[in-house]
Amino acid sequence: MTTENLYNPHVSVDCVVFGFDGENLKVLLIERNIQEQNENYNDKKLPGSIIFNDEDLDDAASRVLTELTGLKNIYLSQFHSFGNPNRINNPRDILWLENTMKLKIGRIVTVGYMALIKIDRKIQVLPDNTIANWYDVKQLKNMSIAFDHAEIIEKALEHIRFNMDRDPQLFFELLPRKFTMSQLRQLFDKIHNTRSDIRNFQKKVAQWPYVVPLNETETGVPHRAARLYKFKK
Repeated sequence: MTTENLYNPHVSVDCVVFGFDGENLKVLLIERNIQEQNENYNDKKLPGSIIFNDEDLDDAASRVLTELTGLKNIYLSQFHSFGNPNRINNPRDILWLENTMKLKIGRIVTVGYMALIKIDRKIQVLPDNTIANWYDVKQLKNMSIAFDHAEIIEKALEHIRFNMDRDPQLFFELLPRKFTMSQLRQLFDKIHNTRSDIRNFQKKVAQWPYVVPLNETETGVPHRAARLYKFKK
């Protein structure tokens, strides 16, 4: 069976994986290294894949994340499709994709997925020769990002802001199982690119019945230990 029979070279999925380290909103990117005229070229890309011919889009996105992270039960949401005929017009990107997939690549429509991961979950990068790292979303504008993946990440940020305003419970897909009020506020501010008033924010959270205070405080911190909370479904 030929490669062409396995893959649909016209449709792909790209996954924007967000995490939160307690201070900054992060995105998981893959290192891409290209040997070019005796020189090495390096940039970053989103986890993604051309879909199999018999594969559902959601299944393709789940496959990409499972292969990359070794994790299951990841929050995953389809957020936008990218179909500009010129979205892959850099000869370097086309050549790299053709060499990687062993396919002749023309126009590709990609479907974007947003994933939310608790950053303290152990990520096991499974594919050979794959290096993945977390990067602060504010660093991305100064980084070399492959394809149109910077645009895809920006769309994912718009999606997460809109949906977290409608369903604040999504915050708790990113927070640790037990968290402080400061961590929740930091995450809210990083996503919305704002600076919340502490008292007003606490009043807002007090109206969320799914945020439950615990009779526990932080341990091993160099400052006054803050009270811990948990999310109750």
